Amino acid sequence: MPHPPALVASISGLREHLAARRTLGPVGFVPTMGALHEGHATLIRGARKGNATVVVSIFVNPLQFDRQEDLARYPRTLEADAALCETLGVDVVFAPTAAEMYPEPLMMGVTVGRLGDHLCGPSRPGHFAGVATVVLKLLQIVQPDRAYFGEKDAQQLAIIRRLVTDFNLPVTIVGMPTIREADGLAMSSRNRRLSPEGRRAALALVRALTATTRAIVEGVADAVAARAAGQREVREDDAVRLEYLEIVDPATLQPVDQVRGPVLVAGALWADGVRLIDNMPASPGPH
Repeated sequence: MPHPPALVASISGLREHLAARRTLGPVGFVPTMGALHEGHATLIRGARKGNATVVVSIFVNPLQFDRQEDLARYPRTLEADAALCETLGVDVVFAPTAAEMYPEPLMMGVTVGRLGDHLCGPSRPGHFAGVATVVLKLLQIVQPDRAYFGEKDAQQLAIIRRLVTDFNLPVTIVGMPTIREADGLAMSSRNRRLSPEGRRAALALVRALTATTRAIVEGVADAVAARAAGQREVREDDAVRLEYLEIVDPATLQPVDQVRGPVLVAGALWADGVRLIDNMPASPGPH
């Protein structure tokens, strides 16, 4: 039977707890903001397979919210999250308060370069700087051997990989494939805020990405033309608005004009007042 994970709220308490476990072998780390779902569970299972100790952090990071109403509405379900962590064999749940993570106003932070210039960056000023700053803090606090992130948040993952490279952090970043609902919608904590009608409308994003990807595979090299195939799948009205649909280089996240190799098709869509993101890899098919 799984044992309940240790629930730790302080940085000093976490460090003390992990000091006694590091001799057992590698430490795997899954940083989350809670409201855990099957996508998070997949990350945790991945961490459980390759590490002696698994740490899951649950922290709704105020630095990465550009809209205060989003921060206020973000679901907080610590009891249910801890119960799920227990079933998955998590050893430690680190659930600090904002005061614990930021006892004083930050005077320094991480500046994100051109990786944050496109996709979600323009519409979410300061978001990725907040993400990079908290991830840097968490990696310093936990000091894991491996940290696990979902590929659904492709821009975040690319920024974190570069963060680790630029700051010489001794951790391996492991990207895990996007987990989808039965209808194809990428799993997200935000999905629970969708009404039944909003959820059906949100599937337009999946259709747009799929159509763009199909056009690329079928040989459409012009990015504008490929995107147009996807944009036709979204009928905008009062409930649905496509924020962006872009084709970018997977490593640099810079837009491409011509598709000559592997690319990332990424999009953001508003449905039912909820902002959703998703992406799919694509490569030109044989000619």
